[in-house]
Order: sequence, then structure tokens, then C-alpha cells
Amino acid sequence: MSDQADALPEREYMEYDVVIVGGGPAGLSAAIRLRQKAAEEDFDLSVCVIEKGSEVGAHILSGAVVDPVGLDALIPDWREQDAPVDTEVTADHFVYLGPAGGVRVPNFLMPPLMNNHGNYIVSLGNLCRWLATKAEELGVEIYPGFAGAEILYDENGSVTGVATGDMGVAKDGTHKDSFMRGMELRAKYTLFGEGVRGSLSKELIRKYRLDEGREPQKFGIGLKELWEIDPKKHKKGLVQHTMGWPLDNNTGGGSFLYHFGDNLVSVGFVVHLNYKNPYLSPFDEFQRFKQHQAVRDTFEGGKRISYGARAITEGGFQSVPKLTFPGGALIGCSAGFVNVPRIKGSHNAMLTGMMGAEAAFDAVKDGRSGDELTAYTEAYEKSAVYKDLKRVRNVKPFWSKFGTMIGLAFGGIDMWMNNLGIGLPFTLKHGKPDSATLKKAADCKPIDYPKPDGKISFDKLSSVFLSATNHEEDQPVHLRLKDPEIPINYNLPMYDEPAQRYCPAGVYEVVRDDDGSNPRFQINAQNCVHCKTCDIKDPSQNINWTVPEGGGGPNYPNM
Repeated sequence: MSDQADALPEREYMEYDVVIVGGGPAGLSAAIRLRQKAAEEDFDLSVCVIEKGSEVGAHILSGAVVDPVGLDALIPDWREQDAPVDTEVTADHFVYLGPAGGVRVPNFLMPPLMNNHGNYIVSLGNLCRWLATKAEELGVEIYPGFAGAEILYDENGSVTGVATGDMGVAKDGTHKDSFMRGMELRAKYTLFGEGVRGSLSKELIRKYRLDEGREPQKFGIGLKELWEIDPKKHKKGLVQHTMGWPLDNNTGGGSFLYHFGDNLVSVGFVVHLNYKNPYLSPFDEFQRFKQHQAVRDTFEGGKRISYGARAITEGGFQSVPKLTFPGGALIGCSAGFVNVPRIKGSHNAMLTGMMGAEAAFDAVKDGRSGDELTAYTEAYEKSAVYKDLKRVRNVKPFWSKFGTMIGLAFGGIDMWMNNLGIGLPFTLKHGKPDSATLKKAADCKPIDYPKPDGKISFDKLSSVFLSATNHEEDQPVHLRLKDPEIPINYNLPMYDEPAQRYCPAGVYEVVRDDDGSNPRFQINAQNCVHCKTCDIKDPSQNINWTVPEGGGGPNYPNM
């Protein structure tokens, strides 16, 4: 193994003006804007996007109700260009659930910014596929199936690009006959739009201390299914959000049901990752939620088409890190621009992608490279994105500190006050990172989840099957333990090893002999849907999520 490592051939390289890591809304918007600016100013600019999914959109998962402000800014005539954005919101319901029923909150009580009229229900994956075609028409080079595995630096510590991962490495580290070195993609500036908890973005935040003076980033896990339902039950354009049951008052989260397309319903469930009970399973809470009497009827007689999960940034305004570093910048959810009460982030991802692109274009045109794109930070601080996040900055802390009932009441009052221009003059803190919120198992009550019925509720493995997740099995495990002894020697006695429950794909198991003895920690890496929850919630911060071989992971259709 060491001989092979010593004998590695040098990587080939390609040079670009700007390299973008991630083919999501932020990365594709940045690429499009760069080439738009190049055309407007008749300037030759080379742009490359790499995407770890097997195709653009394969790893994209979101609700999604999209505020079109980002699309309007990027491609003003998108309505005439057959964008897959055609289900306008027609009804907006907010329901508080109890164990036996629910109470609908009148729309007039909701702060105006929570109004979804004028927004669109979409498959964000399909929207990204469409954006990719527009980028390529403008001359952007897009390489799906290539995961950004390493950041390239020069002797001064500036980012000079990224390298894609080697292909054809066996599980034991030896090289298979198909071995191929990764490619170096060198750039004057590199924009990182990897999404939530990106592995390279995490390294950049740590290396350049981009989170210094900021609150810890907060997260949720979002689980989603796509259903085809009985046409008689379909209400195209209906948006319904719930809070409350099955989560207790001290556990943040909620659900969404979006009716769109031809008899399609996106149903999802979000659990905030600052939950305290190590016995809680977000996946099983989701399955239990669908059995509620106010929800179940929608799915009876229908067919589940797809399933997926991913983490969501929830820290908002006070958790946004410094956006720039020598040679590049963070855009979209790599920096965390989600508006939590609105349950929206794609519009802000697109807008920040455009801001980062404009700063990079001007720098390249001026003959610069490798310095900080301070114009991007200045643009953000004057932008609608900044205002969007600032006016809801206290909602998440209120919720975390006071629970769902009182916290959301305070948050609602704060949003109304902001709407009237008299918002609170202070910014609340988040406190602990999500990895530090679990109580000891001995101090908590195990949760008895009902068995799935196979009609409305399901198990993890049948769900993962619907995500079309696939990894080359003979490759190094991409979920790396800093200390392999911690799961059994510490996490198990202290927290009953919560990884076996917070993972929504059955990746982590504690297996024992038939008599219940000899516990062992097993990682089923081939099940991983790339949600990154393990990297966030592990109480020992012992799991490091890294990219697998390019193209591996879920292949979400219409998600």
C-alpha cells in the first residue's frame, strides 16, 4: 500500500479562471452569471463546475416551495424558457397537531413574510437539471460524477483550485485495474457551493477560522418522500405546514405537504438537530407523523415513489461565517443562508451565487487572482439576502430556548414587529452546537416506535432502495472514525450510540452475538444518502463525512 502511494503518478490538470464546486442552485447560478457577465463585457472567461452526483440534480433534495426572486434576477424570462416551475401556490395552510387532531392557524395571524402566494412548488432537482442546460448553453463546462476531494493551496496559503478524488481504489487502499488519478482543476478563484456541511467547506472554515466571532451553525435533518396519490385527493397548489405532534414541545421541527404536478405530493418532516433525547429517531418520527388522522387519508390508495434525506442549515443570520478567504468564497448553503421560518433557502443560494460570481468576474477582469473577494462580502451586507435573514434572526433561538408553543409565539411577535419596522434591537445567541445537546441515555426514556405497516409507514432499508443509492462497494469507507473505539466504549454506554437512530439510512448499527454480548459498531457505507447528519450530531464529533468515489450516492428522481 505504501509502495503504491509513493509511486502515484502526478495528477493531470486543467486551468480555468473560475472553478465551482457543486452543481446546486448556488453553483449553477454562479456559473451562469459568470458567463452572462463575460458575454455582456465581451471578455473571455473560462468556467468549470464539478458535481459529485452521477448527474446534476442527482443529490438535490428539498421541499421545495421556491421564491422566484432568485430566478427572476438570474434569468428574467425563465417563464418563456420552459423552466420546470409551473405549479403556483394557490392555498397556504398552517396546522398545529395534537395526538388526536389538529387546529388550523388562521392565515391573518401569520406574519406576512410567511405567505407563500406568488411562490412555486417545484422539484429542485429538476430545476437544477434545467439550470445546468442553461449554463452549458452559455459555455460552462460541467463535470458530473467528479467529487471535489482535496483543496489545492499555493505556498502562501491561498486556494488555487481543487482536485477530484482518485477512482478505482479498493477498500484496503490498494489500486484496482481501473485505478485512475484524480484531476487537478486549477483556478484564479474557486467558489464552494457544496451545500450543507460540505467536506471541503468544513476544512476551509476551520483553516481560515471563518466562523470566528459567529454563533455555532445550527442544523436540522429533513426527510422527504414523493407520492403519487389518488387524483380525487389531489389539490394542485396546496401548501400545508404542521408543527407539534409527534414531536414534544421541547423538540423543534415540523412537516410539509406540497401538492404539485400530476397528482404528486411531496411530504417531508424536519427535526432540529439540537434535540436532547438520544433515543429519538427522526426517520421513525416521520413515519409516525404520516399515520396522524389529519394526514393519513392523503396517502391511502397512493404510491410512494421516492425517498431521501439531507441536513438543513438553520443558524441563519448570526451563524453565517466570513464568506471569503484568499482565492475563493463560500456560496449558498455552504455558508448557510436558509430562512428557517420561511423554510426557504434556494432563492438566497441563487442570489449569493450571483454575488460571488460578480465579484470573481470583476477580479479576473482586473487581472487579479488568489486574493480575497471582498466585494462579495460588501454586496451581501447590502443585499436582500442579508435583510431576509436579519429580520428572522431571533426566531430559531426563541424556539430553542422556550420550546415550540411559547418560542414560536415570541418568534411570531418578533416577525410582526420586524414587518412594522420596530424589530427587537438585539440578536439572540444559539448557544451549544448540535453535537453537544444530547442528554445521557440513563436520564431519558426510550421511545417505542410502532412497526411500519408497509402502506403508509415504512422501514429504513425499503426507503433507501427508493433513493436509488449506489456506491461502488469495493472502495474505502467514506465515513471515517477518528477513533474506532469511541462508538462502543463511550457513545454506547453514555448515549446508547445514537448514530443507529439519527442516521436516516441504516448506515450505522450496533451488532451483537446471539446472546446479546460482544457489541460491535458496523458501518454500512453503501446505504449512505449523503445527508451529513452523522458529521453534525455525533456527540463525540468522531465521524468525519468525506466524499466517496465520484458518482456514488443517491440518484433522486423529481426530488
